[in-house]
Amino acid sequence: MQLPVMPPVKPMLAKPGSEIPPDHVYEPKWDGFRAIVFRDGDEVVIGSRNEKPLTRYFPEVVEAIRSAFPDRAVVDGEVVVADPDGNRLDFEALQQRVHPADSRVRLLAEQTPASFVAFDLLALGDDDLTQRPFAERRALLEEALPADHPSVHVTPATTDEAEAARWFEAFEGAGLDGLVAKKPDLRYQPDKRVMTKVKHVRTADCVVAGYRVHKSGPDALGSLLLGLYDDSGTLQSVGVCGSFTMARRRELLAEMQDLVTTFEEHPWSWAAHEAGERTPRKNETSRWNAGKDLSFVPLRPERVVEVRYDYMEGDRFRHTTQLQRWRPDRDPRSCTYDQLERPVRFDLTDVLTHGRV
Repeated sequence: MQLPVMPPVKPMLAKPGSEIPPDHVYEPKWDGFRAIVFRDGDEVVIGSRNEKPLTRYFPEVVEAIRSAFPDRAVVDGEVVVADPDGNRLDFEALQQRVHPADSRVRLLAEQTPASFVAFDLLALGDDDLTQRPFAERRALLEEALPADHPSVHVTPATTDEAEAARWFEAFEGAGLDGLVAKKPDLRYQPDKRVMTKVKHVRTADCVVAGYRVHKSGPDALGSLLLGLYDDSGTLQSVGVCGSFTMARRRELLAEMQDLVTTFEEHPWSWAAHEAGERTPRKNETSRWNAGKDLSFVPLRPERVVEVRYDYMEGDRFRHTTQLQRWRPDRDPRSCTYDQLERPVRFDLTDVLTHGRV
């Protein structure tokens, strides 16, 4: 492979913003695997955000790139998977695509095929475009990729702030999680937070039902396990709360000790899990980090915490939540799914058919 921009390349990043900035180019924020694609003839490399190749996990994307890309190009974008109806992004299905067995990779490529959404052009032919302004790179990207390919798409973009605000609200219903704003004169700067991302921020009152210890040792808390009651009165596991200072982790561990209980007296008993309830698994380890222990210490579900979250994926928080405050005034039984704001459904196909800048 001989390209003017060679792998690996760390992608350009975004810093969080609380509002949509004026006088930018606005794009929907995709919820997938960030990837920089390098194509030189039949050679294709899909590089991940951490510079490790994703190529072997997405053979159908490799074939789509060969059919849609120019013969020699470097493109920044996102690998995504849609739900079976093609209406909404499915990040959980995307995660399952990273599997060590080649036979499993091939099977999943057929069952849950991925697509590539492009949003920046770093090189074309013999030309390194990284020092050209983004507005120019975007125009070249639109010329370089087809408008109607089934598996390779150019992300929608607009310079209309009012239209961007509408996208921010509507596109969440298709599984997207906000906006990315780029200055028209922005040069491509790998690993630099020079774009702006605006994400949905909401709060919810949750029951604290357990904790995991911190990786540094047994004297500090790693994360709090959160629950919400469903319509049947069952406490469902919805995610975790983390991002504490080390001093606060040690304080929280001490504060939780009076609530420690046994699994037999806990709503997430292993018998309930074996019956099919979605709860943390006993002695579970992470698929993505084999050394990471996901077992937890059960707590009596008596304390309520208000957490900040961006959005739900199914019946769970998509990302780690952030602690806002403790809610001693709340009855744990009042912490139900009814309090959550649910986005209006929006078809993913309609997102992809919006016009180009």
